[in-house]
Amino acid sequence: MTQKRNEYPRPQFQRENWINLNGDWNFTFDDRNEGINNSWFKNGLPHESKIIQVPFAYQSVESGINQHEFHDIVWYERAFSIPDDWKDQKVHLHFGAVDYRCWVYMNGSLVGFHEGGHTSFHFDVTPYLDQENSNHLVLRVEDPSNDETIPRGKQYWKEQSESIFYTRTTGIWQTVWLEPVDTVHFTSIRWTPDIDHGSIGVEMEISDVVENLKVDVHISFKGKTIINDTISILGSYTKRSFDLRNRFTERSNIHGAGWYWSPENPNLFDVELRLQDEKAERDAIKSYFGMRKVSIDNGKLLLNNQPYYQKLVLDQGYFPSGLLTAPSDDSLKNDILLAKQMGFNGARKHQKIEDPRYFYHADTLGFLVWGEMANAAEYSEEAAARLTREWIEAVKRDYSHPSLIVWVPLNESWGISRVARDKQQQSHSLAMYYLTKSLDTTRPVLSNDGWEHTISDICGIHNYQSANEMKKAYESSERAMSTLPANRSIYASGFEYNGEPILITEYGGIAYKVCGDGWGYSSVQSGEELIQEYKDITEALFDSPVVQGFCYTQLTDVEQEINGLLTYDRKPKCELSKIKEINDRR
Repeated sequence: MTQKRNEYPRPQFQRENWINLNGDWNFTFDDRNEGINNSWFKNGLPHESKIIQVPFAYQSVESGINQHEFHDIVWYERAFSIPDDWKDQKVHLHFGAVDYRCWVYMNGSLVGFHEGGHTSFHFDVTPYLDQENSNHLVLRVEDPSNDETIPRGKQYWKEQSESIFYTRTTGIWQTVWLEPVDTVHFTSIRWTPDIDHGSIGVEMEISDVVENLKVDVHISFKGKTIINDTISILGSYTKRSFDLRNRFTERSNIHGAGWYWSPENPNLFDVELRLQDEKAERDAIKSYFGMRKVSIDNGKLLLNNQPYYQKLVLDQGYFPSGLLTAPSDDSLKNDILLAKQMGFNGARKHQKIEDPRYFYHADTLGFLVWGEMANAAEYSEEAAARLTREWIEAVKRDYSHPSLIVWVPLNESWGISRVARDKQQQSHSLAMYYLTKSLDTTRPVLSNDGWEHTISDICGIHNYQSANEMKKAYESSERAMSTLPANRSIYASGFEYNGEPILITEYGGIAYKVCGDGWGYSSVQSGEELIQEYKDITEALFDSPVVQGFCYTQLTDVEQEINGLLTYDRKPKCELSKIKEINDRR
């Protein structure tokens, strides 16, 4: 059996024992919706079923199928057995992401259901395991092609991609794995750094509580033990704080200079957590965290209490052979390395809740990330509910990554096209802002990136004008607020600018065609022209007294969109060191 993406998929919550279920699965389309009536979940898929390479969607080359036609219902099937030493433990079945609705069957019985195409979920499959250890796993997945209220991001509602929309992703697109756990185990860990007090807060949720339960906490920094402590567990939720600052004796570390996390110094603390009672160890987790703070003070965006100019690049997270799924873990890492090579200190992950492995590489390499929800095309009450449910899961999953510094629940009024004056859609924007703040008090929230803001911590503006026009537009905050990018006002009716940090969160979009046809917001004919155009327009932003950062469109070409600094297969379109020279001006 071939298998790709065999690295551990959840690096901030890692257990030693697990089985990767990526690789060959049976797969079939169910265009007549006959699978349920014919009991495919019990009897198996039809003999004419195909072989698919999980975790790649059938629309991708990596899947081995590579078909772009819409199939609203698909089925997956595979067999597995569990090791003998797992027999006395619970077995959890994990899915990194399945787009969009998923029913999971084990040995003919329905185990559970999940809706949401971008977030992780798991089920306890222990009661459904076969006593002879021959287990039959089946998935039924629905990805409706005609529902524009589903949060899809850049996935197109037509079969052939065009303009700014790309090939659909249906079904499993992140790793599937099995994991044994004790009846008493960690269900979640959350890290909250506090650099002002020099401490790290940890929140732990436990599946069950027994007598004399405790957690041994071991925190180390660059191989040196910093914390070695024990916490008594009295309930299913436990919150503690550990003093880190006073554990450092070197004078260079007194104010955190040697152990804060930043793109320039991505310092991480390694953690081992062991859950045990008087008789045995119940669970063991490896994790990590970074000590950093993102804040806004007097209209300035700060990192670790210092003004920080953000030089971001728009990253769609698409790959030629895998679409939303990176063909390898190194592919995710390489995108960050290429961006850093060009002098960018972060990325806005556009209309995609990214694979946790990407955040891991951003944490370890030192790369800022703006986390953005994939939006729907149209508004309805059900669309609002779907977006809310999935966004809650995303914020909870990715909360502890130090690289993730801004939340963006809505973009360019997608799914709220009448937000400029419609009170209901304004209420949805406000609700997403306040919901996110209620889940995470440590990060700024940009409620509707691009224009037509309601209440937002950051004023993010999308503007694809020329360098001269940009220079005039951002001479002052007053001029900035009077602009009408895409003929949209910066703030929705009834709302106004209140001194929030101004960032140009999309600009450029310079198209340079290396091969094939495509489009961009403006065009050049050579790599040298691309560098000059990038220089002119970026320096116009550098010269602005009010702009505190930017996000250039974009890192790579994506399908027919050719405004990347790199081609779709990650080949440079120009001399990358020249882009870095420009970016290094600030």
